[in-house]
Amino acid sequence: MTDQAENLRQKLTIKQRQKSAKTLCFISGKGGVGKSNVALNFAIELQQQRKKVLLIDLDIGMGNIDVLLGISSEKTIADLFEKGVPVSEVTNTSPKGVDFISGGSGLKTIFNLDKQKRETFFMQYNKLVGEYDYIIFDIGAGVTEDSMHFILAADECIVVITPEPTSITDGYGIIKHVVTNQPDMPIYVVMNRSRTEVSGRKASRKFKQVIWNFLKKDIKTIAILPDDKFVSMAVMKQVPFVLLNKRAPITIAMRNMVKNFLAIHSPDTNQEISLSFIQKLKALIKER
Repeated sequence: MTDQAENLRQKLTIKQRQKSAKTLCFISGKGGVGKSNVALNFAIELQQQRKKVLLIDLDIGMGNIDVLLGISSEKTIADLFEKGVPVSEVTNTSPKGVDFISGGSGLKTIFNLDKQKRETFFMQYNKLVGEYDYIIFDIGAGVTEDSMHFILAADECIVVITPEPTSITDGYGIIKHVVTNQPDMPIYVVMNRSRTEVSGRKASRKFKQVIWNFLKKDIKTIAILPDDKFVSMAVMKQVPFVLLNKRAPITIAMRNMVKNFLAIHSPDTNQEISLSFIQKLKALIKER
């Protein structure tokens, strides 16, 4: 009986660990590259692959996930941080069941909050880790002290760039910040708004080579997303493009992006990951 009970406990522990969410950060070196739109449609397509997803808009003051969805949010991430509103009350459900938390205005800096408010956030976040497979942060463009804390505490980063020289330069800059502080961070790249598949892959290979030459960091491109008219149409209609037109080139490319991402991860990789996110975040705050 003792051996049977121990085996049962071990099986339950493994099952609980597999339910712990992986934390992803979508980042970009500059604004205007379509990062939030990519993050949103990625989350929806991931949900369609039978993954439970929560998208958190952490672009404080400039968040637009709810606008892209055409949904008005009564409460935002700022209410969770500043007022201690339960996470269940700030979480909304988007089309196809993807849950999201809107970005809020008026929250100047997260980690200047008092210790009690920060602990409230940590407690609320830990309530989420067993409910989702992936928790995705849409981080504001560029680098701030607050955003870098979240980026460095995450399990993986997805950098969105375009073939434009300014985007390439700024993309390099933000990756340099990450690698300098967290050399082992897995980093994936999305080349957005490519005129053609060939030109997009060429630009992506050059970018990857630059990162290796100067930072000695091997990054992986998981998507070449086309410059598709359906993207602007979807934004105008406030309907995610993966839902607006399932046959559009951008939708097919996004579907392939999610498949590429999932192919990298084995089924048992989501083990105790989100708890370590909170642990790393606390450690980073203490270093300030």
